[in-house]
Amino acid sequence: MQHFNDGRDWFFERRFGMFVHWGLYAVPEWHEQIQWRRSIPKADYVKLVSRFNPVRYDPDDWLDVVQAAGMQYLCFTTKHHDGFCMWDTAHTDFKVTNTPYGRDVLAMLAEACHRRGIRLCLYYSCPDWHHPHSINLGGDHQLAEPNPGDEPDLMRYLEYVRLQVTELGTRYGQISAFFWDIPPKLNVPALNDLLRRLQPGIMINDRGYGPGDYSTPERHVPAGKRFAKPTEACQSVGRQSWGWRADEDYYSDLLLMQSLDRILAMDGNYLLNVGPKPDGTIAAEQADLLRRLGSWFERVRESWYGAEPASDLIGHDECMLTRKGNSLYVHFPTPPASTGLVLNPIAAAPRRAVLLNTGEELRAAVERVPSWFRAGPFLRLAGIPVNRLAGEVPIIRLDFDDLGAALAVKTTAPGADEYRL
Repeated sequence: MQHFNDGRDWFFERRFGMFVHWGLYAVPEWHEQIQWRRSIPKADYVKLVSRFNPVRYDPDDWLDVVQAAGMQYLCFTTKHHDGFCMWDTAHTDFKVTNTPYGRDVLAMLAEACHRRGIRLCLYYSCPDWHHPHSINLGGDHQLAEPNPGDEPDLMRYLEYVRLQVTELGTRYGQISAFFWDIPPKLNVPALNDLLRRLQPGIMINDRGYGPGDYSTPERHVPAGKRFAKPTEACQSVGRQSWGWRADEDYYSDLLLMQSLDRILAMDGNYLLNVGPKPDGTIAAEQADLLRRLGSWFERVRESWYGAEPASDLIGHDECMLTRKGNSLYVHFPTPPASTGLVLNPIAAAPRRAVLLNTGEELRAAVERVPSWFRAGPFLRLAGIPVNRLAGEVPIIRLDFDDLGAALAVKTTAPGADEYRL
């Protein structure tokens, strides 16, 4: 995969991050797009400003969860589609410092991230359902018609975006990535150029006003065995919403492990979202889920960091492979079907096979087995505790003395005498 050999290469070293959708929409506790999905008039939606008072907000509490999950960066929604700004911008009154809370929550988060070595990335919505000059450019997630009294004006709105990007790029220390959202179908190279001037080494995604550095598949795992370009897949812990929803349907730990494993085994990054509550806390259901995920992640993380995709070494899709040095890692982003697995066409045995989840050694030998008797012998792993690990994604490390030589070993066809009884 393409690397940049400049400040952007942090992206390939810090593979797992937290997405945070938090804003005015947390107050009704339903969905971050409640204004649009429930056709709430702007005049009514803005009344939520008087109810936003996150008195329990402490960014260090968020970062405790980030680190417990094994994450190394955080992407924060500075302005979602509703146009409400979560920093003390000088260019609109529709902002967090005009709420009863009255503080710049982004400034507080930036200070904590920089102090604790967590990379800070910023999300910014291209649509804006509040700004009087915002215009529907043919994209989705747009109001059907302007709000009463609005004066859509493309150039004036782009100037507003430019001024806000300048604030975000100059007032909060190092910004490692910028996540535009909802492609506006409009190419304005000056905006990405501005970001790069203000923040050398910044990564910029592909949902903005021009080509970006990385793609952002959402809520699904793309097909394939490796990504051809830098990729950050994003998913939320909740099935229904990205922002806080009081009655959320949470994904299982296993599904999130499977998604995370597949994305990282394909050489991508994974951005997993939480939606903090109106009081500023991450709900116990979400924090506990991430801690459980982190327990598994810490035990198996070596299989991705410093490793590269290697699934093309095998001739089936029952598992995926990564490789690092003289080790191969066997991943099961879908549950293993049985206690044993044949890695056709690998025909050399490792020095040992270790189940990273538990540290126990498994049996690994080159054998001719019935299902492959006309083609083997191949490397067979046996004794995988599939039932005991039904709630986790198993990952197995195969240690070879010389991996290159092992992969060069060719199998032989069975001889006729082998089948005499």
